[in-house]
Order: sequence, then C-alpha cells, then structure tokens
Amino acid sequence: MSINGRRMDLLEETQRYLRRLDLKARKKLGQHFLVDEEALAAVASAAELKSDDVVIEVGPGLGVLTEELVQKAGGVIAVELDDKLAEILKKKMSAVSSFTVVNKDILKVKPHELLSQPVALNVLKGKPLSYKVVANLPYYITAAVLRYFLEAVPQPSVIVVMVQKEVAEAIAAQQGKMSLLSVSVHLYGKPEIIRIVPSSSFYPPPEVDSAILKIEIYDKPLLDIEDMDGFFNLVRAGFTASRKQLPNSLAQGLKCEKEACVSLLEEAQIDLKRRAETLTLEEWGKLWEIYGRDKIC
Repeated sequence: MSINGRRMDLLEETQRYLRRLDLKARKKLGQHFLVDEEALAAVASAAELKSDDVVIEVGPGLGVLTEELVQKAGGVIAVELDDKLAEILKKKMSAVSSFTVVNKDILKVKPHELLSQPVALNVLKGKPLSYKVVANLPYYITAAVLRYFLEAVPQPSVIVVMVQKEVAEAIAAQQGKMSLLSVSVHLYGKPEIIRIVPSSSFYPPPEVDSAILKIEIYDKPLLDIEDMDGFFNLVRAGFTASRKQLPNSLAQGLKCEKEACVSLLEEAQIDLKRRAETLTLEEWGKLWEIYGRDKIC
C-alpha cells in the first residue's frame, strides 16, 4: 500500500476514534496527532530502542507512537498534561505491564521521580538511572522541554523529538547560523535532523512542516562551566539584538558600557564586527571565562 494509503488509514482511524470519544484536538495545548505510519516508525527507529531501555514519552496524545515504543523498549513512561487523554491512554494500555502514564506537566516533574515508577525500576534493576526521551512536542514548549532535559539530573542518553521544521534547522545549524537554542543544544549533545515530516502527516494539520530531530547527549558538556545560568545569561545577551555587532548587542543585553564589551571581545580575540550567530561554542566559552573572571558590569 502506498504511503498516502497508510496515512489515510491512520487518519481515518484517528478521526473515528476522536468522534467515538467525543474529543477534539485542543488548540490551547498545541495538539496535532501524528497520522503518518512511516513517520511514526522513523521516530521509534531513530531512538534505537532495546529491551533494556526506559523511555520517557512526552505528550503521547492518543497513544499511536506509544504503541510503537512499547513493542521495542523495556519500559515506557508517558507524561500527558491533558486529563482526558491521560485517562483514555491509561485504559487503552491497561494490559501492557511495561507502560504507565503520568498525568502531569513535564516541566513540573523531575526525571528521577519518573524513573522511580515500577515500570522503570523493573527494567533498571538497580543499575544507574538511564533513559531515552521520545516526544511529539507541541511547538510552543519545544525550547523549554529541550532545555529541561538537557540540564536534567540525570540526563537522557538520547532525545528524539518531533518539532517545527524551522526550529529543527535552527538547532542543527553550524557556525554562522547559530542561535541561543542551538548553542544550548550543541553544548550538551550532537543534533541531527532525521527527516522532514509534512504538515499533512498530522491531524489537524499544523500550518508548518515538522522534522524529526535526534540529539545524542555527550557524557559531559563540551565546555567545563560551573555557573550555567550565568553562562547562558551572557549568551542570551549576545543574541539580544542579533543583527547588531557584538559590542552593541552585548552592551544592550548586559546593560554594560559599550567600551567594557569592546575590551571583553578584544581580550577574547574576537573581531568587533562579528555577530552572535557567527561565534563557535569555544568562543562563547572564552568570553564567559573572561566575563566571569573580570565581572565587567
């Protein structure tokens, strides 16, 4: 059967299921249900799941991706904010002993709390806490969820997420096209776009295309920084006025005298005509080393 045929089957099945349950996608929560079987398989495949893996799935929705995950992983913990969907998923997956659903906001529950669920403990069996993250994220919480897991203790080993295409491209960008979000991700892991997923692969279809993004987390961040909040305040300042040259954007973002920012850049041997998007991770590290030492403002 053609991909369009498979997509139509899952689309019709999703529509019937929603009608039967008298449910509609909640725009407020950014709900768009994935109805493309090839895309579903690609998400699960990218995570390279094994029987000893624990997966935290964020925003499982109707559980279509969840069904793929429980077939491959040792345990799946789905975190769903929507009360109705959480209850539906709990009933739908009640016969699957390797699955549990947590009806909470992912940003308000810690990974170690999720990993204390019996589903996870049965897989880990006393081993160090480890897990993978798989998610079809609402666009509006993408940055918050990514930073949440990148800075989590413990961190996941892999993150595979469905995100807005433009966001995925921005995250995977290299020097010359960096952003605050891409600096954040590149510090902690290696991002890779697995495939583009058209808007027609969702119901209801969003206004833009999506992409499957995979982030392989490093054993430790590429920069040895104790004060991550301070570091990201500096980076954020650099991107405050991203079209301006660094002396101006840093002065505006840090609320410093421009002359102090010029001195900072000169000591770091960074051309004063450059913009934040052109800096490498190592150059941000050098700037932070000097800024944190000298407290220029």
